[in-house]
Amino acid sequence: QWGLGAAVERFVGMFAFALYDREKRRLHLVRDRMGIKPLYCGWCGSGGSRAFVFGSELKALRAHPAFEPVVDRGAVQLFLRHNYIPAPRSIYKGVQKLEPGTIMEIGPEGQLSEYRYWSAKNAWLAGKRNPFCGGLEDAVESLDSLLGEAVSMRMLSDVPLGAFLSGGIDSSLVTALMQRHSSETVRTFSIGYEESGYDESAHARAVADHLGTDHTELHVSQQECLDVVSGLPEIWDEPFADSSQLPTFLLSQLTRPHVTVSLSGDGGDELFLGYQRYFWMRRLWEAVGWLPFPMRRGVSGLAKGAASVLPGKGWGRRARRVAALLGEPDLASLYRGFISHTHSSAQLTDASVSEPLTALASDCAGISDLEQMSLWDTQMYLPDDILVKVDRASMAVGLEARTPLLDHRVVEFAASLPESFKASGSAGKIVLRRVLDRYVPRALMDRPKQGFAVPVREWMRRDLREWCGDMLGQDSVQRAGLLNAGAVAAMWQDYLDGQDDHAHMIWNLVMLQSWAQRWKQ
Repeated sequence: QWGLGAAVERFVGMFAFALYDREKRRLHLVRDRMGIKPLYCGWCGSGGSRAFVFGSELKALRAHPAFEPVVDRGAVQLFLRHNYIPAPRSIYKGVQKLEPGTIMEIGPEGQLSEYRYWSAKNAWLAGKRNPFCGGLEDAVESLDSLLGEAVSMRMLSDVPLGAFLSGGIDSSLVTALMQRHSSETVRTFSIGYEESGYDESAHARAVADHLGTDHTELHVSQQECLDVVSGLPEIWDEPFADSSQLPTFLLSQLTRPHVTVSLSGDGGDELFLGYQRYFWMRRLWEAVGWLPFPMRRGVSGLAKGAASVLPGKGWGRRARRVAALLGEPDLASLYRGFISHTHSSAQLTDASVSEPLTALASDCAGISDLEQMSLWDTQMYLPDDILVKVDRASMAVGLEARTPLLDHRVVEFAASLPESFKASGSAGKIVLRRVLDRYVPRALMDRPKQGFAVPVREWMRRDLREWCGDMLGQDSVQRAGLLNAGAVAAMWQDYLDGQDDHAHMIWNLVMLQSWAQRWKQ
């Protein structure tokens, strides 16, 4: 009734859909603003069998008889760098991910055009042009109201509904607002582990008790986690190596027998400066950024030499990482280096590829250093890692995960806030914490951020050692044809000998090899 463009402007929430205009013989592919739901597309075949294919999973494209799955070696290098493949690339040549906030149009002769109807960068820039004018208490009141509406909208459901509850700020706030807007007791779900350093279940239980939710808690054994590992490529059907995919899948598996829809707190860290790495990088850049680039590069070289003689673990690993970062020419390169699992994968693969973050970092005038980093994460890390993790894990068990913090109106509001409302010193989420204070005592929340992690580093040397060794063995690597077998063997041996610098990269390599074993033909 409104026309596609005007309709999409009115849409709120997550979606990925195709719309065919029969009169004009035009196909439109549309993806939601934040990239919560996936959409792959591309051409396959040739001549009379040439076809434009699209779907929410690569499995759907592979099912087409003309589809030829040729690996994009540039995408492999990006995967090794980030542990995921940033949009618009996919693991296959000729197949792209439609980027968030984008409409693609395919004409009757196969001509393609794309346009962005919304982007995070434009939201950030608009927020700087039209900043929030009230004080902190005004912002708390406005955010409470906005989040309340976002949560209540996502509670509309004709099937049983609940929430993931880790006991952290974001999930606790979502749960509190659900309880406030619900006439019934909210169902909440969390998992715990045998390894105490990774177990947040007690914090989740304390919040659930305070809010009075109907709480379900599953304690997962190490073996249950390990049993999932070999099946990961079936769920994430392109290489993906964020190890928190394991607990996310197990939590979804726990939740699904009880409810069909679950709300999550994803997005709070990116929108409200919740990651400590933002503050670490700002301090480092303030310390060295004023030096001329040639001088920084010289200091980096000296620091690398000094750090190379330090032990492989602990401070030695950190010192080598900082030494490498000192030589970066600008904040974007510094941040890219910090979030990368490797600065160069040339020894592992012969491909070369440009870094997507370089393009994202352009035209950010007027946005502070902290908020630039949060913007880059909102554009790349959030849709291509965090949301991929949650979507694939939940959908694999038939669970729909909804993300109220990523309502675009909440995003635009966060972008309009002054940095001081989001961060103070090295603490983030100031305004978000103040909203949560209305529902949950600060004493339940005052603890270091723990993250949703599993002890993969230890497992690879112990329980998964034989399986990892098989994945990274010379025959397996040569059969997959994606990596330099000699370089992989050397890295694996260094890791077994205690070289922790390679821990993240080893997991990336194992996940890539596991994917290749399942899908590469």
